[in-house]
Amino acid sequence: MRLDKYLKVSRLIKRRTVANEACDNGRVLVNGRPAKASYEVKIGDIIEIQFGQRTLKVEVLAVSEHVLKSDAPAMYREC
Repeated sequence: MRLDKYLKVSRLIKRRTVANEACDNGRVLVNGRPAKASYEVKIGDIIEIQFGQRTLKVEVLAVSEHVLKSDAPAMYREC
């Protein structure tokens, strides 16, 4: 699954276009490297998202196309 879509489906970022812009601006790192929106997310990847002064670091636990809002937090674990 593409990185921008994963960020939206897991509800780490609310909209896919916002996720796409964050990737383009270098605010999303995967395994310590800046990642493009087209990066294929795999289980075990470490994603870091910079929200202004705050940084959110999560480990990918599951990749799924459709997830209910209540099940979205099960897709990742905060590091």
